[in-house]
Amino acid sequence: MDHETVLAQLQLGAADILPEGGLAALLARAEQERRPLRIKLGMDPTAPDLHLGHTVLLHKARQLQDLGHELLFVIGDFTARIGDPTGKNATRPPLRSEEVEANAQTYREQIFKILDPERTQILFNSHWLGALSPEQLIQLAAQSTVARMLERDDFSKRYAAGQPIAIHEFLYPLLQGYDSVEIRADLELGGTDQRFNLLMGRELQKTWGQPQQLVFTMPILEGLDGVQKMSKSLGNYIAVQDPPEQIFGKIMSISDTLMWRYYELLSRLSATQQAQWRRECDSGLRNPRDCKLDLAQELVERFHGASAARSAREGFLAQFQRHERPESLPLQALSLESPRTVPRVLQHLGWVKSSSEGIRKIREGAVRLDDAKVEDPSLSLDTGTEYVLQYGKKHFALIKLR
Repeated sequence: MDHETVLAQLQLGAADILPEGGLAALLARAEQERRPLRIKLGMDPTAPDLHLGHTVLLHKARQLQDLGHELLFVIGDFTARIGDPTGKNATRPPLRSEEVEANAQTYREQIFKILDPERTQILFNSHWLGALSPEQLIQLAAQSTVARMLERDDFSKRYAAGQPIAIHEFLYPLLQGYDSVEIRADLELGGTDQRFNLLMGRELQKTWGQPQQLVFTMPILEGLDGVQKMSKSLGNYIAVQDPPEQIFGKIMSISDTLMWRYYELLSRLSATQQAQWRRECDSGLRNPRDCKLDLAQELVERFHGASAARSAREGFLAQFQRHERPESLPLQALSLESPRTVPRVLQHLGWVKSSSEGIRKIREGAVRLDDAKVEDPSLSLDTGTEYVLQYGKKHFALIKLR
């Protein structure tokens, strides 16, 4: 690929690349020095399962690997015992070492569904952070100030609200930044919520006399509801370890709008091809459902292989063509303000463009709730209750309002 195509593919979906223009310069430097870039991606093993939200970064890392660069996957077994304060309104309880080790093992098993093992080094930051002496830790802490730490949005909000901030939480960004010093990272990948920590890595590398890493952030992936971030606690997630038919069904349940977001952040389809398909869908030359089928098959194949992906597609289409309700509908937890009427739920799911269109479809007899035709457009749904909602002959969802 030429340089412009490479840059377009790498920049696809990115939130921030800092400093501006730094990616092209870094790639040129690596080519001039005839060496692979050292790409850093760190994850704390705080939970046993990875979901598609985690794989956004893994997918971008694989793109860099396919260009010949080396990924240093840092398992934060030391920092996990502190607990990342990012986005938290209270001090996180520390994990036991047994939990960290068990979760780290599952990460090692799951990441290679996406990453190239030949271009991946797995590192544990306890190897160097655990070796820091008290004197070295104090020297590290001296590299920042309380005022600098309070520039972090979550810290500043907690401080303003009078919520306690433990001293060890200030150490977290410093320790994550020191990881970059230890492994001499050229580029660090992270979510937008990690921006402060990634920039701390640049500051510490400068203090240690190293070239400063490029900061490359990716957006937080929305869950199946298309509103809140993908999270196991919210029930709007797709786990890497989910069975093939579940992954396929969950992808087919998302709205057409959310589908393009998933393409941008998860698919290996080129940026040019994605743009062309989207134009064709907008003009009516291509059915968005066909694009969604291809996306679902691509993701199932990534995690379970080509044979399982073909079977999942054939099984879904068989049900779709018979207009049957799929056997295993994923539960979608929806956050919806009052009034929680059926037309508003249809709009929230992306099945209709407006509540008025939902009302019209109900009057046309196109909407069923728990296998009964919805007659009253003002019908409200109760929170905490599970419902099977059907729109037309093709759209099914198992929903629960929160």
